Amino acid sequence: MKVLIATDKPFAKIAVNGIRQEVEAAGFELALLEKYTEKQQLLDSVVDADAIIIRSDIIDAEVIAAAKQLKIVVRAGAGYDNVDLNAATAAGVCVMNTPGQNANAVAELVFGLLVFAVRNFYNGTSGTELMGKKLGIHAYGNVGRNVARIAKGFGMELYAYDAYCPESAMKNDGVNPLKSVEELYSTCDIVSVHIPATAETKKSINAALLGLMPKGAVLVNTARKEVIHEDEMVEFMTSRPDFKYVTDIVPGNDEEMKQKFANNYFTTPKKMGAQTSEANINAGIAAAKQIADFLNNGIDTFRVNK
Repeated sequence: MKVLIATDKPFAKIAVNGIRQEVEAAGFELALLEKYTEKQQLLDSVVDADAIIIRSDIIDAEVIAAAKQLKIVVRAGAGYDNVDLNAATAAGVCVMNTPGQNANAVAELVFGLLVFAVRNFYNGTSGTELMGKKLGIHAYGNVGRNVARIAKGFGMELYAYDAYCPESAMKNDGVNPLKSVEELYSTCDIVSVHIPATAETKKSINAALLGLMPKGAVLVNTARKEVIHEDEMVEFMTSRPDFKYVTDIVPGNDEEMKQKFANNYFTTPKKMGAQTSEANINAGIAAAKQIADFLNNGIDTFRVNK
């Protein structure tokens, strides 16, 4: 059976070597499609693939239809909105992610962005400190828990809201659970966003929610750009010059944001959360192991489609 790594942003060489070792030890063949520039290259490569490992690559209905032998797709990372789950399910294809493998890398980036923001983007003016500030964690999954761990070292007060996480899990980590997303935003000086992009969450971070935040608030988003109501963000920031927004996902209205909020807004040039050597290796090798377990033993622990 053939396992295809299809990545327009390639894994590090050491990660590919680790993936190859896992794949070949399981008795499979490894194929590489790296830095491709046209969708047709992907369509041609998936024709005889039994399994595909991707990063941010789009696996839509057309790709799945072209992959007649496909049994499993693994997204090396936590988010999987770049895979058409309905099309995969209809074709009998299992889709998995690799939860937790990038969590520390994303959490560390959160604090890189936060220190940059509260020090006024290092423009030479007097900023503020993180110690003693109230940090709200919007979704308490693998990344959120790592954010909490790091925040303790900064001496921050920790709060979280997650409708699907038991309050006991938060309390055991020294985090104060809150009852609603509105309570989180009204309570905290800083909110770190870790929600997925779903029908329920898209554009849910809007002017009304942000308006609950106290003066001098900071929002850091290392999740998905779709969860931000971008038009209302512009309206809100126009009315709240004290507010800062930092992210590693370039908004659709990036140029407008840069022009209007040069001293209150920052985005990295591309998504940077998982862009570390360690996360790259961890997620890639985890994906290979999950494919081997699925194809050889039928184990689908991290399946995300039905």
